[in-house]
Amino acid sequence: MAATSINVLPLIPPLPNANSFLPFKPTSFLSISSNKRFKADFSLSVAFNPSGNFDFSLTEDENETQQVAPPLPPTQGRLEIEIDNDIIRRLDLSPVIAIEGSDSCATDSFPAEPKKLLEKTVGFTINYEREDPLDPRELSEFPDIRLWYVRLDATYPWFPVVLDWRAGELARYAAMLVPHQISLRKGVVFNPEALELFVMNKAFSAYSWLKQQNVPKPKLKIKDMARMLGFGLADELFDLIE
Repeated sequence: MAATSINVLPLIPPLPNANSFLPFKPTSFLSISSNKRFKADFSLSVAFNPSGNFDFSLTEDENETQQVAPPLPPTQGRLEIEIDNDIIRRLDLSPVIAIEGSDSCATDSFPAEPKKLLEKTVGFTINYEREDPLDPRELSEFPDIRLWYVRLDATYPWFPVVLDWRAGELARYAAMLVPHQISLRKGVVFNPEALELFVMNKAFSAYSWLKQQNVPKPKLKIKDMARMLGFGLADELFDLIE
């Protein structure tokens, strides 16, 4: 996965003994600056299509494109979900269920083999045809694509934990659901508060799901997932939700 570049500025003055009641904390690669107190900038460099079709805004200087590191290739043998305009328009989740090789469309019985999804990981191939071929927007700026991801996330809130993180799928998934901007120099620039809420929401839902599936070391898995998006989760959080 591309290198992570993070710069977070505090939104509120620090509270006394804040660590005593906040169950999450920034990881060691998250830096705090007090120069501009009420502004925040959280950036994560990713590619929005691991197959090579990059969707970046064209509003920045061309020289900045060289500063975004290329993504790692998709994990070999991963399960691939292919969606197109028609599937997106119909909010059809059958391609998600189909990755298990079953013809069943029973959303309540998916996944039949959760450990297989975790071992192989899951990625997306988005075959989206723009109405205007010159439309410069990247995929996560199209409302219909985002709506499809919203339905996926509402149906399977644990889904981010099975994604191919190293190839940028977790960051792309987050971009579909979290307000952000695109920078050719920095990559994806998330709204920091919205990203924090997303991470905590996924931590709660995915941790419960992993425990239900008897997956070994669910706490470690959730910590790794949060770290991919720039957050560290304290053990106290898991003590509260046990």
